Amino acid sequence: MQEFCKYLLASPVVYAAMLFVNTAAFADETSTTKEINEAQVIAEVTPNKVMAQVTSVSQLSDVQPTDWAFQALQSLVERYGCIAGYPNGTYRGNRAMTRYEFAAGLNACLDRVNELIATATGELVTKEDLAQLQKLQEEFSAELATLRGRVDAVEARAAELEANQFSTTTKLQGQVVTVISDVLSGENVNGAEIVDQNTTLGVRARVEFVTSFTGEDTLFTRIQTNNIVSPNINTPEGNLFFASGNSGAEANNDAGIDALWYKFPLGKNTQAIAIANAGAADDLTSTINIFDGDGAYGALSTFGTRNPIYNQIGGAGLGVTHEFGDKLALSLGYLSGTANNPAPQNGLFDGAYGALAQLTVKPSDRISVGLTYINSYKQPLLTGSNAATFTNLAADQGLEEVAFSSNSYGIQASIGISDRLVLGGWAGYTNSRTLSGNRGEVDIWNYAVTLGFPDLGKKGNLAGIIAGVEPRVTSSSVAGLAEDDDTSYHIEAFYQYKLSDNITITPGVIWLTSPDHNDNNDDVVIGALRTTFSF
Repeated sequence: MQEFCKYLLASPVVYAAMLFVNTAAFADETSTTKEINEAQVIAEVTPNKVMAQVTSVSQLSDVQPTDWAFQALQSLVERYGCIAGYPNGTYRGNRAMTRYEFAAGLNACLDRVNELIATATGELVTKEDLAQLQKLQEEFSAELATLRGRVDAVEARAAELEANQFSTTTKLQGQVVTVISDVLSGENVNGAEIVDQNTTLGVRARVEFVTSFTGEDTLFTRIQTNNIVSPNINTPEGNLFFASGNSGAEANNDAGIDALWYKFPLGKNTQAIAIANAGAADDLTSTINIFDGDGAYGALSTFGTRNPIYNQIGGAGLGVTHEFGDKLALSLGYLSGTANNPAPQNGLFDGAYGALAQLTVKPSDRISVGLTYINSYKQPLLTGSNAATFTNLAADQGLEEVAFSSNSYGIQASIGISDRLVLGGWAGYTNSRTLSGNRGEVDIWNYAVTLGFPDLGKKGNLAGIIAGVEPRVTSSSVAGLAEDDDTSYHIEAFYQYKLSDNITITPGVIWLTSPDHNDNNDDVVIGALRTTFSF
């Protein structure tokens, strides 16, 4: 018996059995690839037959319950507990199975017998059982040899993946947005000709590292390059959200850290975020707009992406969100655009900043409402009329820049009428006080109504319509900054078509009536075709 045991231990078939049974455990311990697991290992062994660790010699067709091999293995299984799967540890089966599946079960029993011998409990294995195992090995030698080769290949592949893993804590993802845009209609705005009427092609590329150290936290690092520019139509209205600036602004392919933040839990219902660079309102809270896809998805314009009062939030700082159950959340945040600048009138607390407080209410799964307050210093709205964004105000007053503080109030809502129709919108009011030059106050209003059509034509598609008024000065006591006498309407439509899980194409148009809230200006139509690749 000892001689046979030595043969059994030295047998390459036993080695194959041990390797097969341990491969599933190895895959579980290998965190670099979730793809390799027990079910897939066995799928490699039995092509086109995916099954779990064999728990029954009772499947498919090649070995019948009446065969001597079937009955022999059944006896071994029930006496040695070779194959897990039944509560009472017995082997039950009355159906036929393939020879490969039978070999997998035989492997498990060979491994169990080897374990008993290796732990000095070999006396539990009878001579008759060892003889039976030897006979089974001989009968199924071809299947066991094939199994050994396949498992060796799987183990080698797992080892290669582990050796070349990117990180055990970090996921790498990326995104490329390409945009073709042009001014389709409009000649003169504010007494000057629109010269930017050439078709352009620009690209925004992002590489993102998403890291978690505890499973509940997230360290987000994004490297970006962006050479997309919005056509200069002599007003900030209608600018493209994904652009790096307007025509004439520097745009190149230099890459740099675009966003860096760390989010972590402070308690069961409280999340905190520390932002080192390029933070925005959507990092602190929900902007309550299904069209807010950060430029890669949804709306094309800055105005259509989110309530313009959110644009006063940007830079580095902190944020906290506490959820009072599933229906109510409070978000607080502070971001400074000059946090890294030690010069006078700059820094984290003495320079430009935006402080946000928002109460988000979700009375149902289909309805969300946001009530927002923002206090800011030297943070413009970025879109709207020249008056509302204080464009050229400093030059008109002979100053390098104009310091101003603002208090903004907004309400945003999204209502899912059905699975295929979402009604949304917002209204925002900003009161700004100039603190240098000719001092005074201005009142600025903006509002919009949105209609979203998810899954239009195909699951994953999104069509959208945005109609509203970009920031408009309704009253002003600042010398040199007159209120907007007329009203410009922003009308935008787009259709986001999902070519695949990784590619979407979005054609869209932006129509501005009386740009810069001036009836003397020609209407302007801007067209854009955006393609987004994600990986």
